[in-house]
Amino acid sequence: MINRILLIFIISVFGISYQCMAQGDLLVTPTRVMFEGNKQKETLNLVNTGNDTATYTISFLQYNMNEDGSFILLDKPGENQMFADPFLRIFPRRVTLAPGEPQAIMLQFRRKADMLPGEYRSHIYFRSEKNSNPLGMNNSIKDTTELQVQLVPIFGISIPVIIRSGEVNVSSELSDLKLESSNEGGQFLRLTINRTGNISLYGDLVIQFTPLQGKPLEIGVVKGVGVYTNINKRRIVVKLNSTTPLINGILNVKYQNASEKKKIVYTEAELKI
Repeated sequence: MINRILLIFIISVFGISYQCMAQGDLLVTPTRVMFEGNKQKETLNLVNTGNDTATYTISFLQYNMNEDGSFILLDKPGENQMFADPFLRIFPRRVTLAPGEPQAIMLQFRRKADMLPGEYRSHIYFRSEKNSNPLGMNNSIKDTTELQVQLVPIFGISIPVIIRSGEVNVSSELSDLKLESSNEGGQFLRLTINRTGNISLYGDLVIQFTPLQGKPLEIGVVKGVGVYTNINKRRIVVKLNSTTPLINGILNVKYQNASEKKKIVYTEAELKI
């Protein structure tokens, strides 16, 4: 008897700012989709970067965000949350890719007249199936009376899809800044991002230190920090890139958009040390 144990690995790209994401030999771009204004279509590009032919099924999942940035899988909308998948059409839903083969996935948004103002969100889930053996694997079984265990990893990637409808608004504020030291001798900064409004936040945190006599130094960056609509605050801990303890100066923290073209600062705060 053959007993196959399936190991499931899910990587959720909830606002990671990389332009592409690779996991389990699957490359996906873009890693975040936004429908607002008159936008109705998006093309997702997949590439099998592995050495074996692989099959992927595509579906939707729903998540809530905790204040520490972790996620909870949902089966129904929570308070102040609306799912996007009833308004989305995706095709094809299943693809088989040879090594190095690309595939375009079409995502279409169908706006409805009764949509409420605010933000609808779901996650597209790409799940890998093991439809073929890796190159060089022999299927023959020498002794069928023995229990054989084969570890078959099943990888998955999920990316957020956001629809913004009607009148939307959002504002943010940084609070609870606190500089702390680790047992290993490094320093890190704790802070809270506060959100108000009917849509989520998404951007980069940039931390600078300015000594009393000297120029500003960038000592920390966290890209792709999101605050979903089901929470009003997100607690962040940032390890600072400083070789010496920070004393006698000012820490400046900016929360800004993730665009590489034009930077817009949502909010900022300072901490004197």
